[in-house]
Amino acid sequence: MKSKKEKKPKKKQFGLIGKNISYSFSKKHFTEKFEKINFKHYSYANFDLATIDEFPKIIAETKNLKGLNVTIPYKEEVIPLLSSLSKNAKIIGAVNVIKISKKGNLKGYNSDFYGFKKALKPLLKKRHKRALILGTGGASKAIAYALRKLHIDYDFVSRTPTEYQLSYEELTKELFSEYQIIINTTPVGTFPNIDACPPLDYSLFSENHIAFDLIYNPEETKFLRLAKENGATTKNGHDMLIFQAEKAWEIWNR
Repeated sequence: MKSKKEKKPKKKQFGLIGKNISYSFSKKHFTEKFEKINFKHYSYANFDLATIDEFPKIIAETKNLKGLNVTIPYKEEVIPLLSSLSKNAKIIGAVNVIKISKKGNLKGYNSDFYGFKKALKPLLKKRHKRALILGTGGASKAIAYALRKLHIDYDFVSRTPTEYQLSYEELTKELFSEYQIIINTTPVGTFPNIDACPPLDYSLFSENHIAFDLIYNPEETKFLRLAKENGATTKNGHDMLIFQAEKAWEIWNR
């Protein structure tokens, strides 16, 4: 009897959608992961989109596409183009993971809140009761959701605040002292603009503060360096990225 030929594993394509993403963590992370677990039939690509209008073309023309990560500036803009959202993504109002079903349905998820929560939790002490979220984009929404899960009160800080947000100019010594966690969710300070930082009075940081920056390149942003010089505990976005990426992998393989 002739032995049946072993079926070749089906190719599976994954990727990242964003803008100006050549620096991306995700491609390196997942390519190395596929090599490590010997999934030679899996591949990961960057889809650099000038606008979100290019998204349907990526979906239509990319063969064997099973899952996508989503980064700045499309975490909110992609939502109307999806078939459905997970419960968490719906509440947050931002998506950073997309799962593509066999029928071609696109379901949006958010693993940012999970990654942030897991990265922040080991740093928390009883005194860490209130947070300032710098920025109001898609990433900030996931951070706010994670803080709610951790029972930490928060306020948003924006260069163009609404009546429910704070401006940077309003952050006096008295007001700043009411918050123990300061989180930068803006891209300010990302490589190559490493000399930039959010416009804060960094002398107001103390050993009672946690300064958390979602940026991971450079490893220590000017925001983190200045906060650290004034005694704050600091954390960059690397661990959050690892945790959210592993959650994305879990979602794609459900």
